Amino acid sequence: MSSPRDTALDYIRANETRFSEFCQRIWAHAEPAWREYKSARDYVELLRAEGFTVEAGSGGMPTAFVASWGSGKPVLAGFSEYDAVPGNSQQVVPREAPREGVHPYAAGHTDPHSVLGTASLVAMLAARAAMEKHGIPGTLKLFGEPAEKVCGSKPVHAAKGYYNDLDAAVVWHPWPSNTVTSDTQFGAYWSCVITFEAADPENWIDPTLVPIEGAHANARCPGALDALCLMYTTTKYTKEAMFPHAGSWTLNEFVLGDGGATSDNLAPRFSQIQYSWRASNLGIQEQIWRVLANNARHAAASTGCRAFVRWVTKTRVGLPNQVMTDLTWKNLQAVGAPVYSEAALEFGRAIQREMGLTPMEDPFIPSVSRLTPPEENEARLRAGLPSWQKHLSADDYVEFCWHAPTVRLLAARPRLRPPSPGFNYPNWAYLALGGLPEAVDPGMFVAARTMALTYVDLATEPATLAAAQAEFRERSGIGTPAWVPPLLPADFDPPVDLRWPEYVTTERGTEWCIPTPHTGTGAGEAL
Repeated sequence: MSSPRDTALDYIRANETRFSEFCQRIWAHAEPAWREYKSARDYVELLRAEGFTVEAGSGGMPTAFVASWGSGKPVLAGFSEYDAVPGNSQQVVPREAPREGVHPYAAGHTDPHSVLGTASLVAMLAARAAMEKHGIPGTLKLFGEPAEKVCGSKPVHAAKGYYNDLDAAVVWHPWPSNTVTSDTQFGAYWSCVITFEAADPENWIDPTLVPIEGAHANARCPGALDALCLMYTTTKYTKEAMFPHAGSWTLNEFVLGDGGATSDNLAPRFSQIQYSWRASNLGIQEQIWRVLANNARHAAASTGCRAFVRWVTKTRVGLPNQVMTDLTWKNLQAVGAPVYSEAALEFGRAIQREMGLTPMEDPFIPSVSRLTPPEENEARLRAGLPSWQKHLSADDYVEFCWHAPTVRLLAARPRLRPPSPGFNYPNWAYLALGGLPEAVDPGMFVAARTMALTYVDLATEPATLAAAQAEFRERSGIGTPAWVPPLLPADFDPPVDLRWPEYVTTERGTEWCIPTPHTGTGAGEAL
């Protein structure tokens, strides 16, 4: 008789081709945050066909879902992501070549989430096969989490109670190595859209002071565009005073177009700018927001506008769970590191030839083909951090950490080996490799096998799960004032109605939100 672990691995082995093709379909959709309509549909249809009960549009998010199978305890969770990133369009060829038929700066998968989501799906289905065949009680939940690039859906699911009944969560991310995250987890990510509106620009001055009739002779209200420019500039000036140059915090902005390109000389009435910031603790996040809010109020007051804020997301920080780390590392060792075929290696060499480099026998960095012990990975992270900093970068998987013991597996996706220290390959090379099955499938199925085995162990080893939960209660302080609840309110309105970039259908056909240019990017003559 096969064991539950054998059954899970047998399921993956028998379905590799099927799910490699599924991954490529998601990669080809290349849908950005909050607009992953085709990708979410494909997941929902497949999971329903596999016997899962699926709530589509969970949490008021049209491209989110929650798929459940089984009943009773333990409740074991994972998630799939599937959003792509604007400005990263690329074909699976060893040369720079954005996808045809849309603007060259359309979306493409970077990490890629096509791989991340598929591996999580496969792991969940493999665990289901094992539990079903061997009569193992428990519930499996796969969350469809859109908009990870703005850390969008998980804080919403958390705020609305979707994680409250979980007993453990097993998650992963494609990475330049094969390891398991240990003590140093990811930090917080907050994002908001600041809006300026010029509600009554006609009252900017007293028109009786000018003896010439006609609007063109009057002083023009600065309006929303000037407010946005002041906001942008003031924030650049005050960024130095937000927090000391420590803690690896970052602040980025993006200007959203106002659709007023043909408004001629009328005062701009509406403008928006998005700010997103990462930090290693919530206190730093609050400090940055205080400065941003103050800047917005002053910019509005100076330009005859009103200022508003619409929150996109607020995440907490990650919590480690050593029991979960040890269990997952044991399973990663049992599975082994990815092995890359000659087809994958030759594609990497072809990129090197395209760039005029001497092709290498093994064009990938060594870490993607070996296992890195968690303590080695932890030491590498800590080497560049001050002792007081406990978190680095940001990712919204951290939301699970405050509701159940959570582990974050890292499994390889290839990166090209530099010919010399400090050499950087162009972004298109990274993107092209991310869409090549021979390059991404090995790490994807290493992740799927490792997570499936971890699910099976959690369902069949009550002592291990109990130890993980005991550690979770101690670290999170759940049930005590030390616990950090979701930072968004339970009635939070997901920002799916904001002007996120997306594919559109016009009289000209299907296009990216930037119209398809006649040539190049549509930029015109060089200056």
